[in-house]
Amino acid sequence: LKLNGGLGTGMGLDKAKSLLEVKNGDTFLDLTAKQVMCMREEFGENVKFMLMNSFSTSDDTLEFFQTKYPSLAAEEGLEMLQNKVPKLDATTYAPATCESDSSNEWCPPGHGDLYAALIGSGRLDGLLASGYKYMFVSNSDNLGATLDLKILTHFATIDASFMMECCERTENDKKGGHLAIRDSDKHLILRESAMCADEDEAAFQDITKHRFFNTNNLWIRLDKLKEIVDKFGGFIPLPMILNSKTVDPKDDKSQKVVQLE
Repeated sequence: LKLNGGLGTGMGLDKAKSLLEVKNGDTFLDLTAKQVMCMREEFGENVKFMLMNSFSTSDDTLEFFQTKYPSLAAEEGLEMLQNKVPKLDATTYAPATCESDSSNEWCPPGHGDLYAALIGSGRLDGLLASGYKYMFVSNSDNLGATLDLKILTHFATIDASFMMECCERTENDKKGGHLAIRDSDKHLILRESAMCADEDEAAFQDITKHRFFNTNNLWIRLDKLKEIVDKFGGFIPLPMILNSKTVDPKDDKSQKVVQLE
């Protein structure tokens, strides 16, 4: 499953970030499609391929696959749509408005929405009914993320419900989420920058103190995910993040908002 909900707004684009050209005319999605076809040939198995698109990337992405990779586009269940939630006024927490473009009033609720989308779309039940047990998740712009059979074998052997691929942080990674141990229960957690108090920002970015970051390459046992979902009445109790933005991502002077992720 490739997480493909992000727009390239920070790069001046109004389309999916994964449609940026990487090399020799190939975009991120070109290289991903080629990886999938190569992987199927190498493994001798029809490894299922899925995309989690957002309302902002769905049309562009599906048109791309229908035009360039029609066999993949024709496969059942290629797309799973991410949910969308209103952006909130940073002061009143009322739904924000954007007169120049009303589509800016909505946002996808972060990568943690993966679980809600799997459940709400019925895709989790469908995958389990079709016999699928393991899911590998990665960002669509991460071409280094591959379905490594050694890692899959390890994941299966330890019988875990979830596994995250992590790397050592460098100066280039200091603003991204890092692994931490929660004081209250010594539980290993992922802490994102939007969860960090201003006074703790320097410590958050200290790569000698917080040494590892999440690559967002995730391994999920679907049957165990279903058990957790059922236990908590249809959802997974994850912490909520308030992410400070502007209602128009291209206009720093537009209304200040928070996005719930």
